[in-house]
Amino acid sequence: MTYVYNESTAVVGPLAAFAEPHTYDLCEPHARSLTAPRGWDVVRHEGEFEPPPPTTDDLVALAEAVREAARPVAPRPPEDSPGSASSTSSTGRRGHLRVIPPSH
Repeated sequence: MTYVYNESTAVVGPLAAFAEPHTYDLCEPHARSLTAPRGWDVVRHEGEFEPPPPTTDDLVALAEAVREAARPVAPRPPEDSPGSASSTSSTGRRGHLRVIPPSH
């Protein structure tokens, strides 16, 4: 979806194949039910809304996510050990979340 302000028109069409400023991707129910401000026109794409083909950026992002998920997680030290997170402010990892120490 995008707006043409100088023509008071909202344009609803298929998902963009690449990022563009001032465009917004909507799910199909919202794309079909979108209304525009009073006095504006809505131009809608006729036909089915199909997902855009994958781009190189999408494939690279997917590959990075798979690599990140496949990295082994270091074993956590026991809670009472001197190097545990409770006694020092170190960075750690738990699942897909990262613990970042506060900056002083």
